[in-house]
Amino acid sequence: MNRSHSVRWAVATLGLILMSAGVFAQEQQQGGYQPQVGQPGKDVVWVPTQQELVNKMLAMAKVTPQDYVIDLGSGDGRTVISAAKIGAQALGIEYNPDMVELSKRNAAAAGVSDKATFVKADLFESDFSRATVITMFLLPDINMRLRPRLLNLKPGTRVVSNSFTMEDWQSDETANVESGACTSWCTAYLWIIPAKVEGKWQLPDGELTIKQQFQMIAGTLASGGKETAIQGKLNGDGISFAAGSSQYDGRVEGDVISGTIKSGAAWRATRVKQ
Repeated sequence: MNRSHSVRWAVATLGLILMSAGVFAQEQQQGGYQPQVGQPGKDVVWVPTQQELVNKMLAMAKVTPQDYVIDLGSGDGRTVISAAKIGAQALGIEYNPDMVELSKRNAAAAGVSDKATFVKADLFESDFSRATVITMFLLPDINMRLRPRLLNLKPGTRVVSNSFTMEDWQSDETANVESGACTSWCTAYLWIIPAKVEGKWQLPDGELTIKQQFQMIAGTLASGGKETAIQGKLNGDGISFAAGSSQYDGRVEGDVISGTIKSGAAWRATRVKQ
C-alpha cells in the first residue's frame, strides 16, 4: 500500500505502524532503494501486507493460472509476485517509481518476471477492467471512491481487501489469519462482483420484480394471479432466490436469466426494457 493517508486516519495508523514496524520489515536486495514502513505516499502510507495474509487473500479469491490479478497500490510487489508464483498473470499498479523498480527486481529474483509486471500509475486513472481478481490494502475512503468502478467490473470478478471494508456493501466472505506470524492487519474481506438484475423480468406465465442491494436481492414474483415475495442472493452471474416454497436457481446472461426450480422444472426470464 503506497499512498498518503487522510488526516482522520493518521493517529491510528501511525500508532499501529510504530508497534509493528519490526514485524512488517521485509528482506530486500542489498543496496539500492530500501522502503521504510510508514513512509508517505500519494493516498496512504506504505505498510506491507504480511505474507500469511497475502496467501490467505489469494486463496479466498481462488486464484488459478487462468486469472489476471491486479493489485491496487502494489508497494514492494509481494502480492503480484505471489499470484505469479501460482501461475496467474499479475499486474501491480503503483504510484511510487522507486517501488515499481524495486518490485521488478523482486520479481526477477523470484523468477516470475514473465508473469509479474508493474506500472507507475495513479490507480484512479488506471484501467483495471481486464482483471478477474483485484487485491488491495487501501483506506476506507479510498475503497469507497473505487467502489463504483469495482461494481462495474465483469460479474464474477473477485475483490479482496486487507483489513478495510466497503461500508454497507457486506463482504461475501471474511477470514482472519490465526498464526502468530501475523500480528496486525490480519483480516481479509472478499467480494464477488454481482450481475446487475434490478428491474422487471418477464416470464412466460408471470413477472419477476427485483430490487437489488449489491449481491442481495428481494422483490416479488407475480404468476397465476398471485404475488409472492422473493428473497435471495447473487454470486457473480449466478442467481438464487426463494419464492414461497419454491427455490429458483439460474444464471444471468445479459438480458436473460435461465435456470431451474428445485422441482427440476426449467425457468427463463427476459429483462423488461424501461
